[in-house]
Amino acid sequence: MMNALELDFCRAKPASPWAGWLLLAVALVFIGDLALSYRDLRASIASSEARLAELGGPAAAARRAAARPQTAAPEEIAFARETIARLSMPWSSLFGALESVPAENVALLAIEPDRESGTVLISGEAKTYVAVLNYVQALRRARPLRDVHLAKHEARENAGPNPVAFSVSARWKESQP
Repeated sequence: MMNALELDFCRAKPASPWAGWLLLAVALVFIGDLALSYRDLRASIASSEARLAELGGPAAAARRAAARPQTAAPEEIAFARETIARLSMPWSSLFGALESVPAENVALLAIEPDRESGTVLISGEAKTYVAVLNYVQALRRARPLRDVHLAKHEARENAGPNPVAFSVSARWKESQP
């Protein structure tokens, strides 16, 4: 004969008497650490506010910076003049000329104007050497460009869809003084 199983799911297991005290101790340590962090943060804020009050706040710092004479270095002045000169160049005529030229099978990679000499170096890639020659011929007919010539070209093997790299040099009439 079998003995009957006596399962009692409602009976509570007696709790360990020291677990509650351990949790209380951990909570008190956490609260103490939190209080110390709060005190340190308040002291840091108070010292920062005192330092800011001594300096007179952000408005006073801005007034002091504005009152100081601003002197620019000669290099900065030269750089600013060069930038103004570059921005005042007639870019629209150069870009208009380049956009008016048909560029079948040609991809332009770089346009490097030289303001002092009045020249521009155009670098690109083409599918064939004939496409490069056609592009140079079309550039010779472009209005603001003159003395257009193929400066260099290089046929590359395994270069994908554009195996010919080239550079074209031209005088840019309107950029000369």
